[in-house]
Amino acid sequence: MNPSIKPMRRIVIAGGGTAGWMMAALMSKLLGKQLDIHLVESEEIGTVGVGEATIPALLTFHNLLGITESEFMAATQATFKLGINFEGWRDVGQDYFHSFGITGIDHWSAGFQHFWLKGRSEGIAQEYRAYNVETIAAFAGRFAHLQRNGLNYAYHLDAGRYAKYLRALSEACGVQRIEGKIAAVLQDGPQGRDGDITALQMQDGSRIEGDLFIDCTGFRALLIGETLGVGYEDWSHWLPCDRAVAVQTAAVREPWPYTRSIAHPFGWQWRIPLQHRVGNGLVYSSKEMSDADAPEVLKKNVEGELLIQPRVLKFLPGQRHKTWERNCIAVGLASGFIEPLESTSIHLIQRAAIRLMQIFPAGGISLADVEEFNRQSQRELEHIRDFIVLHYHVNNRQDSDLWRHVREMEVPASLRHRIELFRDTARVFRSSDELFAENSWIQVMMGQGIAPRSYHPVADLMGRAELADFLGDIQLKVNRAVAQMPAHGDYVRNYCPPTAGSQGATAPMMNAGA
Repeated sequence: MNPSIKPMRRIVIAGGGTAGWMMAALMSKLLGKQLDIHLVESEEIGTVGVGEATIPALLTFHNLLGITESEFMAATQATFKLGINFEGWRDVGQDYFHSFGITGIDHWSAGFQHFWLKGRSEGIAQEYRAYNVETIAAFAGRFAHLQRNGLNYAYHLDAGRYAKYLRALSEACGVQRIEGKIAAVLQDGPQGRDGDITALQMQDGSRIEGDLFIDCTGFRALLIGETLGVGYEDWSHWLPCDRAVAVQTAAVREPWPYTRSIAHPFGWQWRIPLQHRVGNGLVYSSKEMSDADAPEVLKKNVEGELLIQPRVLKFLPGQRHKTWERNCIAVGLASGFIEPLESTSIHLIQRAAIRLMQIFPAGGISLADVEEFNRQSQRELEHIRDFIVLHYHVNNRQDSDLWRHVREMEVPASLRHRIELFRDTARVFRSSDELFAENSWIQVMMGQGIAPRSYHPVADLMGRAELADFLGDIQLKVNRAVAQMPAHGDYVRNYCPPTAGSQGATAPMMNAGA
């Protein structure tokens, strides 16, 4: 591909949903006065909800857009999320919590886990999670925006309403929505995959011309895959689940401030509480359970009245060989897919939007920018892949071929190194551009059953009494902070009650996302 000197002024986003409208919202907020942005979508084509659970980085995205939190939460019927409870992942009946935020107090030379390990060896330390305020608040069913040392949190939200909310913001900044189905993707040059995209040919005969195209067409990848021929790297040998089925149910209890991820012999199940309903679903291997059986199994594992009927979605975990090819950038499911075990789908859309804004090719496409965009995208997705594979690989379950396979399989060398490093020394090192921080790796590795063989010698500088005081003081502060918080449900009702027209079921989606 030769560098393009063609200015990028006309932006065409193919596809709506969460991916399309997140891209439209950020682009129009930052560059709306300089760009002509069109978003093409059809109400006849259902969207695949990329997730109803999020991670704390979404707060940064909302700050960039100038979103008022209480208004957004009311419009999307959102609740707060403090982490994920992994039920039965280590083994049947053994649970652990992956919280947001930090646990304990680190020393510059060693993380808190080293002092905790010393305390466990001395018999004076409580469970690791006892030193994390988000975890204790989650299980107490409490939440508040604290004045000092505030909670690290994310949201459970209605993905359909979120897209509508972002659409309103985008249109206010000049984005033009075009209703209709795409009949063909047109290129310049000879017929074939050797030219830039010039326009989308619509079924009504109209043409939507553009300089830069954003492919948000989901798994179909109409632009980046079908038209430009960019291939796909299959990761199913590491992540064998290849199906999902989702359903929405009426809420029958107060919303809890965390996501539930429940392991089964065939895969896992999510439960995500919103203000007005609960999102439920199964992610499973088609080798362990048939598509005909999955909806019935899901129905037996939910609470409350069904608001929609379940639908099965097929997917292939992996990534596009390139996310930016010629004048086309793939975002969301068109760029790749990792099952939503750690709520990363929306985050990856957010990162793509921010990355594009940071290197927006206003004066023309630079080959160096394209290569850097693709490099960062690939590295980011592979880091998340390793973290998800960790949950599967380190397990003691014996109840199905699925769990035995993932325990015995060869994992990526990058993940194997992290596991061995932690098992031998309790150390976790994180590059600055990686999503998951040290405490996330620590919670999941210990939660899945990895017991470090040693700890940093700096922990031995504390005597037994001093270490007991150190640990006890942290736990006391955690408990005091949680005691100040009201019940999560009460806080949500006072902070962001639903707006008119924001209640009721939305159209069927794959609300996949722990």
